[in-house]
Amino acid sequence: MKKTNIWLTAFLLLLTLQLTAQSKKPSFSGIYPHLAMYNGSGESGTGAVVPWAGKLWAITYAPHLPFGSDDKLYEISSDLTQTVRAESIGGTPANRMIHKESNQLFIGPYAIDAGGRVRAISYKTMPGRHTGNARHLTNPAGKILYGTMEEGFYEVDVKSLDVKTLYVDGNVKNLKGDGEQQPYQYNNLLPGAHGKGYYSGQGVAVFSNNGEPGKKAEQQFDVQSGSLSEWDGKNWKVVRRNQFVEVTGPGGIYGNKNPETDAIWATGWDHKSLLVGVRDSGKWTFFRLPKASHAYDGAHGWNTEWPRIRDVGAVGKPDYLMTMHGMFWKFPETFTSKNTAGIRPKTAYLKVIGDYTRWNDQLVFGCDDSAQREFLNKRKAKGNIEGPGQSNSNLWFTSLNKPDELGPNSSEGAVWLNENVKANEVSEPMLFSGWLHRTAWVQNNGDSQVTFTFEVDQSGNGSWTTLKTVKVPAKAAKDIVFAAGETGEWVRIRTDKATNTSAHFSYQTGEKRTISADKIFTGLSPVSDQATNGGLLYGLGENRRALGIAALNYQGGKPADAGYYELDGNMILSRKQDLKTHGFIKEKFAIPRNVVTVDESSVLVIDDKGRRWRLPLGDKAFTGLTNDGALRICREVSTERDLFNCHGTFYELPAENADGFAKIRPVSSHKLRINDYASYRGLLVMTGIDPKSAENNEHIILSDDQKAAVWAGAIDDLWKLGKPTGHGGPLSNTQVKANEVSDPFLIGFYDQKTLQLSHNAKSAVNFTMEVDPVGNGPWMESKKFTVEPGKAVNFNFPKEFAARWVRFKVDKDCQASALLEYR
Repeated sequence: MKKTNIWLTAFLLLLTLQLTAQSKKPSFSGIYPHLAMYNGSGESGTGAVVPWAGKLWAITYAPHLPFGSDDKLYEISSDLTQTVRAESIGGTPANRMIHKESNQLFIGPYAIDAGGRVRAISYKTMPGRHTGNARHLTNPAGKILYGTMEEGFYEVDVKSLDVKTLYVDGNVKNLKGDGEQQPYQYNNLLPGAHGKGYYSGQGVAVFSNNGEPGKKAEQQFDVQSGSLSEWDGKNWKVVRRNQFVEVTGPGGIYGNKNPETDAIWATGWDHKSLLVGVRDSGKWTFFRLPKASHAYDGAHGWNTEWPRIRDVGAVGKPDYLMTMHGMFWKFPETFTSKNTAGIRPKTAYLKVIGDYTRWNDQLVFGCDDSAQREFLNKRKAKGNIEGPGQSNSNLWFTSLNKPDELGPNSSEGAVWLNENVKANEVSEPMLFSGWLHRTAWVQNNGDSQVTFTFEVDQSGNGSWTTLKTVKVPAKAAKDIVFAAGETGEWVRIRTDKATNTSAHFSYQTGEKRTISADKIFTGLSPVSDQATNGGLLYGLGENRRALGIAALNYQGGKPADAGYYELDGNMILSRKQDLKTHGFIKEKFAIPRNVVTVDESSVLVIDDKGRRWRLPLGDKAFTGLTNDGALRICREVSTERDLFNCHGTFYELPAENADGFAKIRPVSSHKLRINDYASYRGLLVMTGIDPKSAENNEHIILSDDQKAAVWAGAIDDLWKLGKPTGHGGPLSNTQVKANEVSDPFLIGFYDQKTLQLSHNAKSAVNFTMEVDPVGNGPWMESKKFTVEPGKAVNFNFPKEFAARWVRFKVDKDCQASALLEYR
């Protein structure tokens, strides 16, 4: 046998042993419950995951503990044995860098050598919420830079770990005389707050923050917030006043190989769209991308844990994966201001991902799953439900292809929103390539006609040519559909005269899913079932690390108390005698009634700001169950955003401070009687099980007496339930007055859409359909319909049509119907 074959055989044997060891530990959709990471704080997010010294290393963070916490440094072996390192000192860290010259991994406050020996840098000498590492500007071989969220900056000797303070952390500046910390105190060094990224090259260290201090930023999503700044070793310079997160380059975790010339990349956003910046040749250039999700918005910056650009390719084969606002993106290693081609959307996801890496030919995502505090994410739709009893998160192991296999990459974003623009002033470029269907809405709020000129950069080399021109009358709007042959990497717009305008792009690839649910959901009870095993769920506190279940047995549609059960870390479901906990769950986690109103044509939601929204209906069997409080409607299962399960559709629902229901996004529709759902050890857990049909489903755990049961998987399994569908509308034989607009009705992210209009007037009625492509305005006139008496008008929306909300008005008093169906 040849020597190479011997090594290959040994490798395959080792791999087989590793996979066998992994298979002995229970896992659900790539989540291993035994690897869950807990702390005693209001949040336990994963700050970093890095393969090093033959192991996988992970750190967690508490929400605001710059002087240490009970969070841990975890060492995970190939057989998924988790070791909590005794050197752990906690804190709020999310930094990591491999220092080549000293052959050490710096992760959080720890330095780990090639043999796995750990040294910790005390928070007494380097206080702050460590957010990033950068190569030193003048002595990269001997020192490393640290940055904190409150703008503390340090240089650390890589051998001795001696610390030199460059700028004092804001938390230290704001200590009381007795040493007690005042929470949420910020530095005044740079504008914005909530530091995120840190990287160096081209003679500067670049730092980003994605938030703004103050109550206004905690309530409004569209106020000025965040900044991108750079330091030349002596002075700071503010590059741009927007929310920024990741700062990195083609060198990734090691730092750029050619620091004088290699590009530096930064990602960020504002209320309009995403931002990508690149620094090369001594200057910054910025571009825009659309958003898949708005759950990451919020001017305070807390909702954004932690967008990254990571090389997940095999050794010697770079493959950069970017996460930003709920979307996986392909990011080109060659991205510079002169070579901008290649950013492409992959698929949408629901997990809150803190960091990720490639390990043993898998992707490993470190997530932020269950926050005990829930922070500002309160709303009446959830009632007075408690948060989980103890914060915890987990790792998510997936195939290398998983970023290409999740939700549709439908996304949207604006270059202008109700903005005053000058004649011939060009917008920033918006990504134009990567979607099958592309449309734009342009609105002219001026007093005279304006010509909008669309220009494209065909190859990403900065050469712009005219694509088309569109004339828009005063106080009017138009939608533009781009043909398949109208191509380019980037698109930008200019107007021929000064005006106030909005210009918003919507992109879709097309829905590939059917209405059928994947077999992993077999055993969940159909909504029509009168008998089901339900239960109320609560992740226990006091370091019990189990899921408490107040089991309910439904017979004839009526619930009966079935006792108290607990699901442990080995996913064994057992009956327990604990009257106190059982009573607590029944009281604090009771499903609230009347948080939505179901009428004959829609679900009416009145949000916490008093705004009215209407959602489509599903199976009629949901109506009674919704009104009776038999189904959980709203709950947080990923930190600082909610899962909204209403009338047969799961939605992603941003926090109110990220504009809430205005930016709701349907994920999937179903016909399941899901009683409750919650996050536990990184898993999505649901009740509402038919034990008789659940025997062969590995996602369902039954108690020995079969009186309690749960389904367990990943939140991103919900994409497999089936594409969003529904029916209804904002008007259904509704008495309306002339020119009175209806409530908004959700139309975004649905596939095959049809509309029917009718009325009871004795003469023709003109209906005007208005759309809001953004969510928070502006409303734009889309189409007019003349409906003769006694007749109905039917309209099939083209596949290219894209907007988030639709509403209608008529030109005379009558009873009117505007009904839609999404198939």
